[in-house]
This record gives sequence, C-alpha cells and structure tokens, in this order.
Amino acid sequence: MAVESQVDYDQDLDVRGLNCPLPILRTKQTLRDLPSGARLRVRATDPHSVIDFCGFCDRSEHRLIQHDETDGVFTFYLEKG
Repeated sequence: MAVESQVDYDQDLDVRGLNCPLPILRTKQTLRDLPSGARLRVRATDPHSVIDFCGFCDRSEHRLIQHDETDGVFTFYLEKG
C-alpha cells in the first residue's frame, strides 16, 4: 500500500491531461473493479475536476476522503462504498 499526503491508497489512477468527462468516467470504471472499502488515488489536471469529483461523491456511495492541488495537479483520495 502506498502512502501520500498521510492517506493510504490501494490503487492509483493517472488521468492527467484528460478533460471532462474523461477523469470521472475512468474513475467510475476503476472503482467498479475494486472491492468495497478500497481506496483510490486519482491525479488530474482538469481545473473543473474539483467540482466534478465533489459532485460525483455527493451523488454516489463513494466517499471523498481528501483532495488537494499542487502545481496544477489535483489529487483526490476516494473510498469505494
């Protein structure tokens, strides 16, 4: 298990360079294959991704644990519901 920003995660998804709706679509596909309770780190560069990921987690069973932005890269930690 990797550690970054004090959050453990089970899988990493790199969607940097992709624009809406691709980061969310790829995230949904990846979460589908993970067991319940697994944690996913997603790295994106789409500036709208914060709104998209917050909305996605509000409307789904998945939980947004943390998100941050460093040098134009948005990192999200999600837990599969």
